[in-house]
Amino acid sequence: MKFTDGFWLMRDGVEASYATEVRDLRVDADRFTAFAADKRIQRRGDTLNSPLLTVDCFTPAEGVIGVRVTHHAGKRRPGPDFRLPGEDAGTGTVRRDGTRVELSSGPLSVHLDEAAPWQLSFRDADGREVTSSGGKGTAFFRTGDGAHHMAAQLSLGVGEQVYGLGERFTPFVRNGQVVDMWQADGGTSSEQAYKNVPFSLHVSPAGAYGVFVAHPGRVSYEIGSESVGQMQFSVEDQSLEYYVVAGPTPKDVLRRYTALTGRPALPPAWSFGLWLTTSFTTQYDEETVTSFVDGMAERDIPLSVFHFDCFWMREYQWSDFEWDPAVFPDPEGMLARLKARGLRISVWINPYIAQKSALFEEAAAQGYLVKRPNGDIWQWDLWQAGMALVDFTNPEACAWFRSKLKVLLDQGVDCFKTDFGERIPTDVVWHDGSDPERMHNYYTHLYNQVVFDLLEKERGRGESVLFARSATAGGQQFPVHWGGDCWSSFGAMAESLRGGLSLSLSGFGFWSHDIGGFEGTPDAAVFKRWLAFGLLSSHSRLHGSSSYRVPWEFGDEAVDVAGKFTKLKHRLMPYLYGAAVEAHTTGVPLMRPMLLDFPDDPTARALDRQYMLGPDLLVAPVFSADGDVEFYVPEGTWTHLLTGERVEGPAWRREQHGFDSLPLYVRPGAVLPMGADASRPDGDWLTGLTLLVTPDTEDVTVTVPDQHGGVAATYRVVRDGTTREAAVVEGHGVDEVTVKRL
Repeated sequence: MKFTDGFWLMRDGVEASYATEVRDLRVDADRFTAFAADKRIQRRGDTLNSPLLTVDCFTPAEGVIGVRVTHHAGKRRPGPDFRLPGEDAGTGTVRRDGTRVELSSGPLSVHLDEAAPWQLSFRDADGREVTSSGGKGTAFFRTGDGAHHMAAQLSLGVGEQVYGLGERFTPFVRNGQVVDMWQADGGTSSEQAYKNVPFSLHVSPAGAYGVFVAHPGRVSYEIGSESVGQMQFSVEDQSLEYYVVAGPTPKDVLRRYTALTGRPALPPAWSFGLWLTTSFTTQYDEETVTSFVDGMAERDIPLSVFHFDCFWMREYQWSDFEWDPAVFPDPEGMLARLKARGLRISVWINPYIAQKSALFEEAAAQGYLVKRPNGDIWQWDLWQAGMALVDFTNPEACAWFRSKLKVLLDQGVDCFKTDFGERIPTDVVWHDGSDPERMHNYYTHLYNQVVFDLLEKERGRGESVLFARSATAGGQQFPVHWGGDCWSSFGAMAESLRGGLSLSLSGFGFWSHDIGGFEGTPDAAVFKRWLAFGLLSSHSRLHGSSSYRVPWEFGDEAVDVAGKFTKLKHRLMPYLYGAAVEAHTTGVPLMRPMLLDFPDDPTARALDRQYMLGPDLLVAPVFSADGDVEFYVPEGTWTHLLTGERVEGPAWRREQHGFDSLPLYVRPGAVLPMGADASRPDGDWLTGLTLLVTPDTEDVTVTVPDQHGGVAATYRVVRDGTTREAAVVEGHGVDEVTVKRL
């Protein structure tokens, strides 16, 4: 939200109070509190009839400095608040030297001089300023409508670029943008977002840091868009809390941020295979589903998961969690028949209860539905006729909701697509008294957690996976998330990738999208190009709205492309699952923007049409029918995985690829483990294992994970000085390994 009119003036009706002078400073062993007046105090009378800002500086975790700015502390705080599983109070150290105070935590410190004009200076381990909150950086504003806003500004250095803030489809670099944290079902072609995460990643020639605004409601960002040298964030509240997260590299920032807010669970290996759905409004029954599964098998396209979308339930009754008996008269038998073919089963759900659903009366009688202030159940007709909203702040409602889903798990369902959760009203009363404005964004966290917890209880850790659309900070703990409703075009394909890369810089380790696009029907070229992109993503799903996405609908070549890249992904599983374990243990995402691995390369910082898949594979999707693609390779000799062609970087390249190819390059010095079993993602990765060695590999240790996140085998690959060939010199199962130069 903008408060100023240019650099000198305020907007009409806006009154500003800026922290200007420290009037008192309280120092403890691991924190300090400053009391700041909003003007220079020259005489005793100046202390009257004027506000005092309370600024607490503390350390919630190593390498993280928290700042809480409060105007009136007496405001009721009903919640919700972000849960921080990694919070560890007492990790900081305070040092005072005369008028100066310094709070340090790991490589990050914050400095304040009570004798100088107001400034919080955040510095790295070498004493260099990372960012600062200066003369107008700590403030509150009153607007003409009587609203009270807390705001902070952090300086942007020369060349500093800002990323993240959730899954956003607008330009990848956030500088110059206005961004509001407010969940919305806005598709992928607008400024709205399904996944609003108030965490920004900052990268500059001097290094990297992060900023997490710990407010689950609407946070309004002005990123060099009001004061061009500042990132401003504001909330309509009496208090504002934010955390500065240390680098020095972007990966270090994500490690610390996800350690604080929660690391992604490790999805099961089977979930990395190809998912096929019924699509949304298409006609389907068991005969249709079986024909799809048969068609995939007949065409030699391995399939891992079959998903039933909304109309597995009866019309007007979402959600009642009962199969439509007219379409699926024998659901248990059908599921058993599908599972006998080695498939896992996913079904669509949402947290809404339509009035026609038998569950509506049951939930209403028990008080499990969200109510209006006058006691009426909140309802509307948008999406489902007379639908109401499950109140996940009520523990009994959570248990009730889980009990309905458990019936489906007992029938043979393996996982859930947790759709929706964005359009949450604010004219309501929550069971636990939560603030409706703060709950609007946070509701999705409770929704996904309820479902994920059930899966972990019933299926066990490592066997639980969602296909979730909405999320906020901390939601990365409940993977996987997909990119929402996109069009079936090359433009939508590119904006989907932008959104996924943005989400990955917001702490999310696993991400997917609808191959071919959701709305409309893609032409064959779009579908085939999207297949290669989708099967070189974290998770891969064929899904549409009003038309099917089985490959043969798009021609024989689409069938060949689907089979080729599905099998390639399966063979890459020893490598991909290793990257998945890294995401689970460190927070560094599986599918990552180039800047994460090449932060010192200025060109890499703006790239949003290519990515690294794990640490060693560069993927550049083709966004054209004719196969022309322009992409960038960083320094070194890169080797094409499919052709063995070598290219030298740093350089921009323009290539042309058929539908069965795309730029897919192995990083210089890498050793890529590839399995022999192309038929499934969760096969035996060690039998027939091949280690692909790039030409300039010298001495590399490679770990192949087991399917529980542990270590199945470790190999050390060194160069033989005589033959210039690579050789395995140690490791489990050495005799069964083939070493091959790319």
